[in-house]
Amino acid sequence: MNINNGMTPEQCKKSASMLNKLLADEAVLYIKTLNYHWNIVSPHFDAMHLFFKRQYEELFVFTDDVAERARALGHPSLGTMQEFLAHTQLKEQTGVPSEVDMIKNLLNDHETIIRTLRTAQRTAMDEYNDPGTNNFLCDLLEKHEKMAWMLRSFLNGHAH
Repeated sequence: MNINNGMTPEQCKKSASMLNKLLADEAVLYIKTLNYHWNIVSPHFDAMHLFFKRQYEELFVFTDDVAERARALGHPSLGTMQEFLAHTQLKEQTGVPSEVDMIKNLLNDHETIIRTLRTAQRTAMDEYNDPGTNNFLCDLLEKHEKMAWMLRSFLNGHAH
């Protein structure tokens, strides 16, 4: 069934494609955070284990919301690790980094997504006539900024 939302089919397609690239980033960041939750070794184990858990639980919601926004525009969402890795701009990592390096890696990924969101929300409005996606992305931007602040706060308490 065709969508009659005031956007052209091409605008819907391009907006959904943009969202799928974001979805890939969100999924990779979710898995990376989950990996760090599982593999943290630190004198602060309990606190960091719980911190990473709170973060990956939020990231799961972000990932689900991005996928559903693309579906609301009438297009399929990416859903496999192969698709996520093919479309992400983030780097997957092997091994178990130190606690501080885990935080630095996650902060870098959040800041990458934040920069992407700033561009994407303007594109949604200016090129795709998609205020719904623009609003969604602005809200998501604020959530990533808060997560980045929490990570940055941890680093401010450590020599680096």
